[in-house]
Amino acid sequence: MGRDFYAILGVPRNATAEDLKKAYKKLAIKYHPDRNPNNVEEATAKFKEINEAYDVLSDERKRQIYDQLGEEGLQGGVPPEGAPGGNTFFFRGGPGGSGGFSFSDPNELFESIFGKGFNVRSFGMHDDDMMDDDDGMPGIFSMFGGGGGAGRRSRPRQRATECDLPCTLEELYTGCTKRRKITRKLFNPDNKTQREESQTLTIDVRPGWKSGTKITFEQAGDQNYPQLPPSDVIFVVKEKPHDHFTREGNNLILEVTLPLSAALCGAKMTVPHISGKDVSITTEGEVIYPGKEKRIPGLGMPISKAPGTYGDLIVRFSVSFPTSISEPQRKSIKTALSGVSYGRPVSGKIN
Repeated sequence: MGRDFYAILGVPRNATAEDLKKAYKKLAIKYHPDRNPNNVEEATAKFKEINEAYDVLSDERKRQIYDQLGEEGLQGGVPPEGAPGGNTFFFRGGPGGSGGFSFSDPNELFESIFGKGFNVRSFGMHDDDMMDDDDGMPGIFSMFGGGGGAGRRSRPRQRATECDLPCTLEELYTGCTKRRKITRKLFNPDNKTQREESQTLTIDVRPGWKSGTKITFEQAGDQNYPQLPPSDVIFVVKEKPHDHFTREGNNLILEVTLPLSAALCGAKMTVPHISGKDVSITTEGEVIYPGKEKRIPGLGMPISKAPGTYGDLIVRFSVSFPTSISEPQRKSIKTALSGVSYGRPVSGKIN
């Protein structure tokens, strides 16, 4: 029956030339013997088979004969009547000058697609290592003069390096400038050896930035592949925990615990704000119950997308109950609270 070259490349029988090239590139890199030092023999056999499949299917005339006659038709001297090309094969002479087909050298075919000097060992196989060019494979191929065609992408993308940028709530409130010294590796002109280079990056943290905000320095990182631009460096804002405040979106949350007497009778308090100013909070004339919130507009975090505007300060109350009271106090409280209304119906009858 012969081999199924379409199955070997993992493409349908109606695959286009670009489909074939895309499949070949991925598989040829994956199974190249140089990338499989622990399994050279099996990888070499697979690599050869992939090259043979592409050698046939990428040539329109060979593909026509293969589609009608299979692999045996390519190896035979004279095809049956009605086969494409009449009774003559125009392929390279096979062993013994039979007129059959002999496959191209796998390494020569590989070089014709990827170009000479392509370093298969250092090439990343992850889909997001570099930017795809128009045929779906990384833009590195145009850099080496093969496969994708030069100029399809102006700058292939390598995997970026991400670094945390810890910031306090105060720094995210007012904005600040941070500097980070980094050391990166770059290839020397010989494209084989590397050197180290240090530089200081300046990050202007804007008021209102949130945890997770990313700041990208293009081409400031390591050069992972020769003849390609260095990778990007991305700083990711990480909010440091605060002793008193937490952040929810553009709002600031302040947890306040009141003694029962203050919760029932009202109180005034002053708390330091992350802006550096003091904030006065009053509950006079209010009854504070556990979980109640008090919202103060405009005292939250700056809204980075709307400069000059701020979220709210939300005070969330909890109530601390006494652990014991005297009998006279008990009677006084019971008398004082008799006849008051409650937010929820009281369960059962209380004597």
